[in-house]
Amino acid sequence: MSVDATTPTTVVSAPGTTTADKTTTASTATTGIADNFQTFLTLLTTQLQNQNPLDPLDTNQFTQQLVQFAGVEQQLKSNDQLKSLIAIEKSAQATQALIYVGNTVAVDGSTTQLDGSATWNLNAPKGTNATVTITNSTGQTVYSGKFTLTNGNSSFVWDGKGNDGTQYPAGDYKMTATGTDSSGKNVAIASEVQGVVDSVDLTATPALLSIGGQNYTTDQIRRVIRPSTTS
Repeated sequence: MSVDATTPTTVVSAPGTTTADKTTTASTATTGIADNFQTFLTLLTTQLQNQNPLDPLDTNQFTQQLVQFAGVEQQLKSNDQLKSLIAIEKSAQATQALIYVGNTVAVDGSTTQLDGSATWNLNAPKGTNATVTITNSTGQTVYSGKFTLTNGNSSFVWDGKGNDGTQYPAGDYKMTATGTDSSGKNVAIASEVQGVVDSVDLTATPALLSIGGQNYTTDQIRRVIRPSTTS
């Protein structure tokens, strides 16, 4: 579209309207083009009144441009809405993590803290002859033993005593379990650590649960273990 340079353009201002007022009004009008259809009509009418008779306005092209402008604004609004949804999701994750504080849970892992005793959960796909080895933070083997595991989950509780009866101090200990079936084939044994969620780090994304000095995310939780009650 071209505008005839010989055609004067008249700007009409309301009585008492200053330049600063007009600037503010124009700025406000352009902040929401898609929300103000009257602005579209005013722009269209003004350009039609001031078009060059020898080169008239292509209304189809002008309408297409307006639609494109509106589409861009809608995309920007969609981005803002997505940011709001992400913020809501983060808040929901934080709320979910807080629910676990004070509860005993089982999570994927092999390292846990000895505090009087240490508990691991072992999962074997079938009956297995398992060899359990526990090492301290320096990699030294402090306990080893052979056990028969049944199909499914089994709990292993270590009292902190080595094979020679030595009582080991509190700290982080790692369990490694290997197994063979009745035919001598190797069997994979998954291990889980069990402990109380003592705190949650909400500054991390996603939130981190502290269990026995180790950090875990909520998707690593396999079970929530409620204390047994006696009548």
